[in-house]
Amino acid sequence: MLRTVGKSLFVCPPHHPAGSLELCPAVLFFCRPRCSGIPYVPQPRDKSVSARSVISFYNQSAIDVAAEKPSVRLTPTTILYAGKSPDNSHILRSAQYLYKELPVRVAHRIRDFRHLPFIVGCNPTILHVHELYIRSFHLLSEFPPVEDFESEEKYTKLVKDLLDDHKDVVTLLAEGFRESRKHIKEYKVIQDFLDRMLTSRLGIRMLAQHHIALHQEKPNYVGIVCTQMSLKKIIEKWADFSRQVCEYKYGFAPRVRVLGHVGVVFPYIPLPLDYILPELLKNAMRATCEQHADNPVNMPDVTVTIANNDVDFIIRISDKGGGMPREILEKVMQYHFTTCGSEMDPASENLDGLGTMMSAMNDGPNGAGPMYGKRQQPKARNPVSEDLVEFVGRSGSNGFGFGLPTSRAYAEYLGGSLTYNTMQGIGTDVYLRLRHIDGNYESFRI
Repeated sequence: MLRTVGKSLFVCPPHHPAGSLELCPAVLFFCRPRCSGIPYVPQPRDKSVSARSVISFYNQSAIDVAAEKPSVRLTPTTILYAGKSPDNSHILRSAQYLYKELPVRVAHRIRDFRHLPFIVGCNPTILHVHELYIRSFHLLSEFPPVEDFESEEKYTKLVKDLLDDHKDVVTLLAEGFRESRKHIKEYKVIQDFLDRMLTSRLGIRMLAQHHIALHQEKPNYVGIVCTQMSLKKIIEKWADFSRQVCEYKYGFAPRVRVLGHVGVVFPYIPLPLDYILPELLKNAMRATCEQHADNPVNMPDVTVTIANNDVDFIIRISDKGGGMPREILEKVMQYHFTTCGSEMDPASENLDGLGTMMSAMNDGPNGAGPMYGKRQQPKARNPVSEDLVEFVGRSGSNGFGFGLPTSRAYAEYLGGSLTYNTMQGIGTDVYLRLRHIDGNYESFRI
């Protein structure tokens, strides 16, 4: 079926859902300014990449075939106990698994982009991410088979390059959906899209970084799995980081007490915790600082309680930040674009404590950063992962209201949950529950 939008002709196949059009991005290229009202300025790109993109606009059969294949998800136990072989054959097997798996997962995400509502898919920022996934699919699917260590080395370099290419995807999605929010009629459609996109992205990055980490020797680690993870140390690391951010924003910060099963040690993957914990801690600290700004000397502590059992572990973060008003309780776990007016709802805009505090860190002349001011950007005393640098060190998604809903999606992806209880006028308790990966009980799959 053909439809006309402006002076352009589009193809809408019968299987496409109502309210959206199946577009080839080559046609979308010309409709970008019409869709967003923002002039599109083409970015310099390698000629071979541009040629590849244009071809892919019209020939999607390889993507269609890959998108129909199921992904083969591994349990953390599988990658933990795969172990290391003296001849490094485990690295070759890991690369061969990625070689088959990554194109399928990327194709699934491209299929989701195709099914976005038409006007949302036209947004230049979202379209850029769509094109980025198309390019990645072709680079991955057309790479020669990985059969020896020489080809594995080249493939690993490709994976590293693609990780770098995709480092700003969360930021771009946040910006694109914020620009498109007034056109969004069904929030559930977009929420499901973002939940799948962000959790799939987490899974892909975990698998890719695990493969890269297998090349390195690090005590108590097998790839990205820490065999002796101390939950207390990770909490203290991000509590320290969050306090520095809070002090930068407000000039003071509450102390953080860690209670409960503080001596517990078990195997786990720190990477997702390195996103979720600073999100929750910053929210608690922000609320506490703003509630007790008139008396910072006697500010109550933020309390983190650890509970561990054979099946899972629970982290409770309690603050005395005044709780949340009833009118925003239903919005607190929604992505920012649920408000469809021309201006963002002030209540929704302020839901993400991480956003407001990290904005203070990153704001400078034209958002250039604190290097233009007298204060310096706070740094964690302990090293942070590259993914965390992306999310909290310089991510433009800060302030877009992605923090809590993304943390909730990650927790559910990891076989757990993120819930909260709040008492308006008193404070809020947030509960992060995650399953163990030691293999004694059913765990999540990456």
